[in-house]
Amino acid sequence: MSGQFININRKKYAVGLFWQPTGAGYVARTYARTLARSVDKKLNLFTEYRGMVGLGSRRAGHRSGMDSAAAAVTDALGEYSSFLAVFSVDQSYYLVAVRNGVILEDRLFDSEQDARNEYFKLSEIPDWGALFAPSPWGMPRAVERNLSDLISRAVRAQLRPISRVGAGLASGALVILFVLGAMWFFRDPLEQMATTSGLPEMDPTLAAEFEQQVQENNRELDAEFNIEKPQPPQPIVLPYEYLPDPMARAQMCYQAMAFLMQPITGWSQTYVECDEFYAYVDFVRDYGTLDDFYMMATELMPASFVQQESDNALSVRAKLPDVPTYASIDERDVETTLRAVMTAFQGIDVSADAQMVVDTLTNGVDTVYLNVIEIAAESKLVPPEFMHIFDDFGGVYMTRCAWDASSRTWNYEVIIYAK
Repeated sequence: MSGQFININRKKYAVGLFWQPTGAGYVARTYARTLARSVDKKLNLFTEYRGMVGLGSRRAGHRSGMDSAAAAVTDALGEYSSFLAVFSVDQSYYLVAVRNGVILEDRLFDSEQDARNEYFKLSEIPDWGALFAPSPWGMPRAVERNLSDLISRAVRAQLRPISRVGAGLASGALVILFVLGAMWFFRDPLEQMATTSGLPEMDPTLAAEFEQQVQENNRELDAEFNIEKPQPPQPIVLPYEYLPDPMARAQMCYQAMAFLMQPITGWSQTYVECDEFYAYVDFVRDYGTLDDFYMMATELMPASFVQQESDNALSVRAKLPDVPTYASIDERDVETTLRAVMTAFQGIDVSADAQMVVDTLTNGVDTVYLNVIEIAAESKLVPPEFMHIFDDFGGVYMTRCAWDASSRTWNYEVIIYAK
């Protein structure tokens, strides 16, 4: 099918997302990145909804900022914890299945027969709270609902890029000492009280020996009870203070991807990606053998790591070299910078998705809020050429670029730190 989105009330909604409950203790973006690596590296967008993440892809027509249709339907049918629904949308059929609050199916069918078959299969599961299907199908217990009437309000389940600059520091462990801490912090006031009370002064030599003995006793107590002195929090590291030069990083990614795109007899390259730390390439088998691939890859791509996905699919990974960093931030306010970004892309007639977000950094004591502009775009330009679009901007970091061999297009994700 051409695209995994539907138009409802003159608005596009994403469908066909890969849904999975969020693991306990995981941050949604981190979990989405890990899940995409294990399922399909081409999944580069995610949304968070009711303890779940849904993964999408720009190749399927999904775009950053697009609402999830499954989340919108689930909200609209909030009185049912489990339901099975099929809606006729234009010339297609959209199926949503929710079981105990978890989205099981989120699919768009071009064929009515395929949609009916999937509905039949799922309807055999007992105890659906509600069933919805087109009236001509004549499904038992099912009622027909119009999707445009059902979805009538905003949904907080918008797609966002998975790949982002890792920012934030873990909170430092702070242990408060009670007795010993009180003695240490109130030492000076106690000494002043002793001085002002008219007590005779201690001999300096005896005072030094006494203080040394107290310190030794404190160290012994610390070691015995595993008491750690409270450590001051680590300073917050602002990511825009250590950004790689945009052109140097673009050139490095371009060269690393070219290094991995070696012709292997009997194997075809399908997808190449450069993220923050590695470059990846996917191969599928035409007529070659695994032994041939490993032998040629060892010769053509030394120091790379080969992972066998299946008998007919392989992935090769290479570590990116370090690039010198420097401090950079766009001095304009975030709204002005966003407008300048859209103007730059309009000037070369290239479509791009751009949005403003706020990153929160903390060290457990202090908190810093960063204004960030996320940009996603498809282009025929190679990385060094594409990054020239941002010559007039500061705080630029290309977090990801990828080459799709089937569509012969480049996909880019770039962020800009603005004031």
